Amino acid sequence: MPEILSFPTRTEHTPSKVPSPMPLSVRHLAFQAGHTSILKGVDLDLETDALTVLMGPNGAGKSVLLRLLHGLLAPSFGEVRWNGLPLDKSLRRQQALVFQKPVLLRRSVRANLSFALGLRPVPNRAEKLAHALATAGLEHLSKRQARVLSGGEQQRLALARALILDPKVLMLDEPTANLDPASTLFIEQAIASARRRGVKVILVTHDQHQARRLGEEVVFLHDGKITEHSDAESFFDSPKSAAARAYLSGDILV
Repeated sequence: MPEILSFPTRTEHTPSKVPSPMPLSVRHLAFQAGHTSILKGVDLDLETDALTVLMGPNGAGKSVLLRLLHGLLAPSFGEVRWNGLPLDKSLRRQQALVFQKPVLLRRSVRANLSFALGLRPVPNRAEKLAHALATAGLEHLSKRQARVLSGGEQQRLALARALILDPKVLMLDEPTANLDPASTLFIEQAIASARRRGVKVILVTHDQHQARRLGEEVVFLHDGKITEHSDAESFFDSPKSAAARAYLSGDILV
């Protein structure tokens, strides 16, 4: 019989919510690219370690918001605070961001992970490296050049590299877009495992099935604004905003 993949579900992987290891506060956040306003005065508080899903149509500002939260972009207006403090290098070192398209070094799988471990003093480096390779299912590919891996293998490596330094916050921008089911399963299991360890996860996804499986709360963006922020069950069962209802029904939002 063929093997049946079993994806994680919210009821299986979700521990009780506790205060976030790095509470987030966003006030009046705006970002403009040229003459185009992408984010328009976003206010957001994420105070628990619940897995947060960012959803919304293309162009809503989800990816830009993620980059602003991590400091890869500077806001046109407003502020981002983690633990009540303005974002700086020390706070960024406690975070990790995984992009939709993996950004990998021109070296082997093992060397990509070793490079991350070399960024700061880490005890038990060999043990952490072996664990990262095993959990990503890449032990047999450890000597292969990272950039010749399949798309799914590259994304598993990118996530393993992000997690190897035990970040307090893990942000992911469409990490399973265009991946096969097996690689998607690996990624979702790794995300669920990080959540169980108390990592604050913020996930951008268009996949409603994935959002239902993993999400504990949903932040919905439309036209550069947050139109809804609620627990996942309430969002999917009875969305309050017209934009969210239209999105979940498959309508095209403009």
